[in-house]
Amino acid sequence: MTSLLVPDKAGKLGDIVLGFDNVSGYQSPEYQKSGPYFGALIGRYGNRIAKGQFTLEGKTYTLAKNNGPNHLHGGLKGFDKVIWQAEPGSSAAGQTLKLTYQSKDGEEGYPGNLTVTVVYTLTQDDALQIDYSATTDKATPVNLTNHSYFNLSAGQRPDVLAHQVTLPADRYTVVDADLIPTGELRAVKGTAFDFTTAHAIGERIAQVPGGYDHNWVLNAATEGQHPAATVYEPTSGRTMQVSTTEPGVQFYTGNFLDGSLTGKGGRVYGKHAGFCLETQHFPDSPNQPKFPSTTLQPGQTLRSTTTYQFGVRK
Repeated sequence: MTSLLVPDKAGKLGDIVLGFDNVSGYQSPEYQKSGPYFGALIGRYGNRIAKGQFTLEGKTYTLAKNNGPNHLHGGLKGFDKVIWQAEPGSSAAGQTLKLTYQSKDGEEGYPGNLTVTVVYTLTQDDALQIDYSATTDKATPVNLTNHSYFNLSAGQRPDVLAHQVTLPADRYTVVDADLIPTGELRAVKGTAFDFTTAHAIGERIAQVPGGYDHNWVLNAATEGQHPAATVYEPTSGRTMQVSTTEPGVQFYTGNFLDGSLTGKGGRVYGKHAGFCLETQHFPDSPNQPKFPSTTLQPGQTLRSTTTYQFGVRK
């Protein structure tokens, strides 16, 4: 996702996602080194897998360690770095783009030939809906997400610290120093992780070493779509409501952006220039039997939907 134009309270369109003016930006050495995954479709497994390995049905699989001692976002050549078949179209809901990819058995160390279809729909009622589906011929872990960085001020503010965020989650997954879950689901109440009521991103971020980069356990994680986040940007009046079929959401505040990348319109992307809301199953689920399973079996079809609904407060 390279651009997303949304009107502010005055009706003026603005581009609310971080990225580059042309494809060369996504291929530059600076971008490859920094690796922020701007706008990317993430797989085969979004987020981290501890020590780059997991055991499934009695067999241990080894993956690339591309994030310190751990595996991140599908490996050295994850779904963000492959060529997808693209097919524009339309549906009753709105204009669509259908992306299809076949991930071969053994690709990046994962088992099974995995066929993935992702449909982006720009709906008539100002929402972006992303529908994921996948099938496999061998049991394999799958965790698909979108890694867009949002700044609802559309570049009017250099960071997102004034954005007000609500996350309908009473618990989050506690992580160790390498951002791997310990297995504990801790209550957010009385902590800087409590976004059950709206708080500015910058209000308590100093209390979180390194900034927010954690998975929240969504309260209403039942069948069908349920609320995952609400964001309001006071300057522009823009709002974004996120709903999903997934049990969790990774709220990330652009902590690793360091000013080394110059994006659209010559804007330098410094720390906290954008935030991500990556709807997902929990990090390291293949190694955490108490977490909701990410294993897809032959004969099953993975289906997942996330919707970003846009509006304004005047």
